[in-house]
Amino acid sequence: MPTTPPSVLKHVRCYRERMKAQGFRQLNLWVPDTRSPQFAEECQRQSRLAAEHDRADDVMNLLEEAVSDIEGWEP
Repeated sequence: MPTTPPSVLKHVRCYRERMKAQGFRQLNLWVPDTRSPQFAEECQRQSRLAAEHDRADDVMNLLEEAVSDIEGWEP
């Protein structure tokens, strides 16, 4: 496994210090991988649910059903 050159580490450290001095804070954020086949399948599944859903039904029930299988989701 290659190591990161010290010059790169210094550059990154300086960049982070500059951003912090400007009032920013670092945030790591995990988002769905829109390139994965599973993402496309889930989009299709939810689209089918939406298309089949009777407009007269409660929209909140549809939304809760669509997100019910997301890990950690609590309405």
